[in-house]
Amino acid sequence: MASSSAPIVPWHGIREAPIVLVSGPEGFLADRAIRILSDRMKSAESGVEVSELDASAYSPGELIQRASPSLFGEPRLIRVSAVEKCSDPFLEDALNYLENPESEVVVVLRHSGGNRGKKLLDALKAAGNTALVVECKEIKKDADRMSFLSGEFQRSGQKIDPAALRALGDAFSSDLAELASAAQQLIADVEGQPITVETIGRYYGSRVEATTFQIADKAIAGHYAQALVLLRSALNSGAEPVLVVAAFATKLRQMALVGGAKGSTDAIAAELGMAPWQARAARGSLQGWDEAGLGAAFMEVATADAAVKGASSHPHYALEHMVEVVAHRGKSAA
Repeated sequence: MASSSAPIVPWHGIREAPIVLVSGPEGFLADRAIRILSDRMKSAESGVEVSELDASAYSPGELIQRASPSLFGEPRLIRVSAVEKCSDPFLEDALNYLENPESEVVVVLRHSGGNRGKKLLDALKAAGNTALVVECKEIKKDADRMSFLSGEFQRSGQKIDPAALRALGDAFSSDLAELASAAQQLIADVEGQPITVETIGRYYGSRVEATTFQIADKAIAGHYAQALVLLRSALNSGAEPVLVVAAFATKLRQMALVGGAKGSTDAIAAELGMAPWQARAARGSLQGWDEAGLGAAFMEVATADAAVKGASSHPHYALEHMVEVVAHRGKSAA
C-alpha cells in the first residue's frame, strides 16, 4: 500500500479512485458528491454495475464478494453507507481490501463523523493515490453558506448580482438543500441572463421575511441607496410592511443586546440564545454606531411600526424614512 497522504478535495472535487472516502457531517453535500460520481461513471460507461452495502449491518466477506472480478470485467461502483457505525467484520475486510483493491472497481465509503472506524480512516488518509478523501464539512457560518451559494452560480457560469446573491441566501437561510434547489432552478430558468434582485423578487416573492432582513442589513450597514431600492422592490413584490419593520426591530435589538454584553462571541451567543453567526453579525453591525444613534433608530422603528399598523395614511413613506434614519446611523439625511 502507498505510504503517502491521500489527496483531499471538497465535495465538488470528487473523482474516481479505487477507494473514495466521503467524510464529514454535511449530509446534503455528501449525498450530492456521491450522486455526481455515480452519474459521471454511468455516463462514461452505461454498463457500470452499482451495488449498495450497509457497514452497520455487514456480513463477513460481502465487500470482497462484490468487488471480485466478474466474467465480463465491467466497471463497478460499490457505495457503502454508515461507516461511522460499521461492524468489526467490515473494518477487517475494508482494511484487507485497501491493501489490494480491484481494478475497474470504485468503492465509496460514507463516514459522517465520530471515532468509530478510526483505524480505517487513518489508513485511507495514508493510502496515497489508492484513496481519495472528500471533505463535506458542516456549513454553519453565514459566510460559508454564501460561499457555497456563490459556487453554485460560478460553476455554471451564471452571473448574479451581489445583492441578488444575498437576497437568495437570506430567503433560504435555514435549509441548504432548498438553497441549492432554488439556485439550480434560477440557473435553468434565466437562460444565461444576469440574475438581479428583481429576479429574486419575481421567483421567491413569498419569501418576503428574508427580503426584509436583507433591507435591514443594508440600511444598518449604511448603504442607504441599496436599502431603498430593495425596500421598493420588496413592496412591489408583495412584502408586508409590518414584516419590514419587524426585521429592522429584530436586527437593532440584537445589536443592542450584543453591544451590552461582554465575553467571546460564542459565550455571548449562548447567553442571549442566538446562533453564533447571529452574534458575530450583530457585533460587526455595531461599527459606526453609538448609543444615541441606536436609540434614535429604535424610536424611528417604533414610529414606522405605528404607521404601518394604521396610525398614518402614508405607511410607505414611514418605511422609507425609517430606512433613511437607520442608514444614517440614527439621523435624518441633511
